[in-house]
Amino acid sequence: MRLSPVGGPALLLLIISGAVAEEVLPPTIQKLMKGYNKYLRPFFGNGPVTVGMSLDIASIDTISEINMDYTATIFLRQRWTDERLVFEGNKSLSLDGRLVELLWVPDTFIVDSKKSFLHDITVENRLIRIFPNGTVLYALRITTTVACNMDLTKYPMDRQTCTLQLESWGYNVKDVVFYWTRGNYSVSGLDTLQLAQYTLEDYYTSESEAVYETGNYPKLIFHFRLKRSILYFILETYVPSSALVVLSWVSFWISQSSVPARICIGVTTVLTMTTLMMGARTSLPNANCFIKAIDVYLGICFSFIFGALIEYAVAHFCTLHQPNSAHAYMYGQEMQDREDEMNGVVTSIGGSRALRARKREEVLSRSGSTSSPTHSLPKEELANAPVPGPRMDTGPHPRGRCLRTILQVGRLVRFLNCCHVENPHYIDNYSRLTFPLSFIFINLLYWTYYLYF
Repeated sequence: MRLSPVGGPALLLLIISGAVAEEVLPPTIQKLMKGYNKYLRPFFGNGPVTVGMSLDIASIDTISEINMDYTATIFLRQRWTDERLVFEGNKSLSLDGRLVELLWVPDTFIVDSKKSFLHDITVENRLIRIFPNGTVLYALRITTTVACNMDLTKYPMDRQTCTLQLESWGYNVKDVVFYWTRGNYSVSGLDTLQLAQYTLEDYYTSESEAVYETGNYPKLIFHFRLKRSILYFILETYVPSSALVVLSWVSFWISQSSVPARICIGVTTVLTMTTLMMGARTSLPNANCFIKAIDVYLGICFSFIFGALIEYAVAHFCTLHQPNSAHAYMYGQEMQDREDEMNGVVTSIGGSRALRARKREEVLSRSGSTSSPTHSLPKEELANAPVPGPRMDTGPHPRGRCLRTILQVGRLVRFLNCCHVENPHYIDNYSRLTFPLSFIFINLLYWTYYLYF
C-alpha cells in the first residue's frame, strides 16, 4: 500500500502514538483496553445504560436582564457502569483526564447554553475514575452562559426562576437513561453561594423527556428561584425620586409673586426627574415590552412633580386675571341681555335699552327689596326669565347661524365665569394638603400591590 504525501506522515504518527500509549499504560489498563470499542455504548443491544448525574455550583457570576441569561461555573459529575471495564481488586483507578479519549462517555450537552468552555489551566479539568465493578466517574469543570426567560413586570420586586437543563445529544431513551443520583441533594454549593443582587429562595430537580422529531431524549432539569434584593434600588431610585416630589411641594409655601423662585424649583425638579428616569433604564433592555414596577413609580413621581408646576401656572394665571365681583356680575348680565336680544325677546330697540338700563340699576343699587317678585328670584332665573316677544327665525339663514354661534360662545363664557376662583391663594392652601395625602395614598396602593400580589 502506498501512502499519500499528505496523509502518510499523519497516519504514521497515529500508529506510533498508539504503540507508545500501549507501552506506557499499566498492565491493568492495557488488559481493560484490549478489545475495547469506545464507539459502542455499554450494554449495547442489552437495554439502555443508566447515567447518574450530580452538580456542584461553584459560582453564579452574572445575571443579565439585558441579555436575559446567567453565567455559572459548575462541576458536572456523571456516573455509569460499563461491563467491559470490570477488573479484580478493591481499589479504584484514577486516570489522567486525557485518557478519556480512550473510553465511551455520554454525549451530554446543556440545552439553553449560549456559550460554554471547559477549563484547561493548567491541564484540561477532567477526572476519570474506574471502580472494580465497572462504574466510571467522569467529572468536568465548565463555565457556561445559559438563557433564562425573565418576567420583569415587577422589577425590581421580582422573582425569577431559571433552569439548567441537561440532555443527551444522540442517544434516545432506548439507549441512555438520565437520573439524579441523590434527588434534590444532587446539587450542592448553593448554601454558600453569594450573589450581588439576588438571594436564592428555593431550588429543586426534576426528570423529563425532550420530544423532538427524531425521537424522545432523556432530560434532567435543575430549577432555582431567585429573589432580587430591593435595598439597592430603594437607595438608588426610590428615595431620590420621592425626595424630588417632596422638593416640588416647597413651592406651595413660596409667595405667588416670587415667580423666578417657583419656576426655578418646578423646572429643576422636572429635569432632574427626567434624568433619573433615563438612568434607571440603562441596566434594562432597550426594546422591552414590559411595563415594570419601577417605571410605574417613576411615572407617578414625574406626574406629581409636573402637577406642582402646573399648579403654580394655574394659580398665577388666576391671580393676574382676577376681576371685581360686581363687574363680573354686570358682565354676566350684559351677556344675558345680548342672548335675549339675539333670541328676539325684545321687540324694539328702545324697549331693549330701557330693559338693560333697568337691570343695571338693580345690580348697582343692590337694594335687596322683596317688593317685586322679580327681585326675589335668583340672578340665574332673573337672567333666564322669559319675556313675550316674537321669535327669531332659526332657519338656514347665514345671519341665524352666526347668531347661534355667538350665543354658544356667550354660554361658554358664562360657564367659565362660574369656575372663577374668588381667591387664588386658596389654590396653594389646598395643594399643601391634597398633594401629600394623594402621594401617600398612591404609595400605599403601589407597595401593597407589588409586594403582596
